[in-house]
Amino acid sequence: MSLLSVRSWTLRRRVVALCLAVGLVLTVLGVFAAITAADSNDHIDVILNKTGPMRAAGESLNTAVVNQETGIRGFAISGNENNLRPYTDGLAAQDQLLRQIGSLNEQSGNGDPKVRAALLVVQQRADAWRAVVADPVINAVRTQGPDAGQELVEAASTREFDALRTSITDLQDEIWIVRNKAADAAKRTGTVLVSVEIFAAVVVILAGAALLLLLDRLITRPVTELAEQVRDVARGNYDKHITSEGSPELRLLANDVDGMRQQIAAELTEVREARQQIEWVNDQLKLQAEELTRSNRDLEQFAYVASHDLQEPLRKVASFCQLLQRRYAGQMDERADQYIAFAVDGAQRMQRLINDLLAFSRIGRLTAGFTDVDLDHVMTEVKSQLEVRAGDDGEITWADLPTVEGEEPLLTTLLVNLVGNSLKFRRPDVPPKIHVTAEREEKEWRINVRDNGIGIEAEFADKVFVIFQRLHARDAYEGTGIGLAIVKKIVEYHGGRIWLDLEVAEGTSIYFTLPLLAGVPVQEPLKEVTA
Repeated sequence: MSLLSVRSWTLRRRVVALCLAVGLVLTVLGVFAAITAADSNDHIDVILNKTGPMRAAGESLNTAVVNQETGIRGFAISGNENNLRPYTDGLAAQDQLLRQIGSLNEQSGNGDPKVRAALLVVQQRADAWRAVVADPVINAVRTQGPDAGQELVEAASTREFDALRTSITDLQDEIWIVRNKAADAAKRTGTVLVSVEIFAAVVVILAGAALLLLLDRLITRPVTELAEQVRDVARGNYDKHITSEGSPELRLLANDVDGMRQQIAAELTEVREARQQIEWVNDQLKLQAEELTRSNRDLEQFAYVASHDLQEPLRKVASFCQLLQRRYAGQMDERADQYIAFAVDGAQRMQRLINDLLAFSRIGRLTAGFTDVDLDHVMTEVKSQLEVRAGDDGEITWADLPTVEGEEPLLTTLLVNLVGNSLKFRRPDVPPKIHVTAEREEKEWRINVRDNGIGIEAEFADKVFVIFQRLHARDAYEGTGIGLAIVKKIVEYHGGRIWLDLEVAEGTSIYFTLPLLAGVPVQEPLKEVTA
């Protein structure tokens, strides 16, 4: 594989190749370590579970042989069968221990031949001692008495018994040799495992260093150089050609960034021209906005001045019309009285319209500043003002009303108009019921005024808030048709919205919102108040 082809590899391909190489080496080391560990476990198992129990059994075997010899001597002296018990117990223990040692030696099918041979020698010499010493003494005591048995014991040589003890010692030595071999092998395998771990650590360290070097050469330094070129372009050098010497991915990225630079440079002139046009349009919009603001201010001033200045002449017209009505009523014909009545009614209605228009124009112009307003207290004032109009059968209730930020007189006017409309547009022979509630929604309070009156048709939902808009004849319901327009202006002055709820089955339901007062926690539901 040529160096040029390797240079064309992507960063991902190089990282994958490095990871695969390291993974292969670590896998080989892992397999070798697993085999070595298994071998070490086998050697440790020989030490702990084989030679250890074998040596313990060898010590017990020596004790069992001594017990047999002691039992024979005691039986020979006393002739009592009870004194023969150490011999019988030692013989049984000897047979069991020989079988145990033989079984442990043959464990896992790899018994040591020298241990096997030593074990056979012990068995043979034990049989020889019993044949030469133990069995003759027992027979002599049982047939001829203790004296005969004692004579045999004293005349017998200790050669067979000493040979038996020596064979047991040889067996222990062979077991110890097996144990030492296993310990030496376990040490060797432990050393091999440590070497494998060190080698694996070295491989990981070298792989990490290679990966860091690879990332530095192909990513870190090229990205830093690319970023510096991009910053140079961002500072205004749009003619600088952007290149990269990093990985193929970064070279492609540099080409894409350079293409973007060329497109930006090509469109820069158009952007500058468009910005100049936008600045010119903004200047025109600013002039128009200033003109519109001045016009609105002039209109508000005109409405205020007009309504204020019309008060005096209209007051004179109304006063003289009322004087004519009082002084000349009945002195002229019926039609003249009717004309005078029309004039008086028109003048009075004109006064109400001007007063309402004056109040409408004052909203937002004459302000005392926002304060904390308790709507529960406001509703108490509203109920007091409308108590006469509500009558004995009228019911005005409210609950869960919060503290908001606003002008208390304007909020009082707002609720007086809404509750007053509910009382005005009641159903005949049905006691009016008005209920005011509030609930919190995100960053605002949503307040509802609900009644059981005649309601508003859905087709008039957008007209009821228009100034001087009436939905009924003037002789059917009193008023100028500006009440809901004033309500809408007060709500919008406080930064809220107002709308008609069209989903109610009976009566009228109007919602309006007021912003939350910062820092005031949501109040607990208040006890419902009933008028």
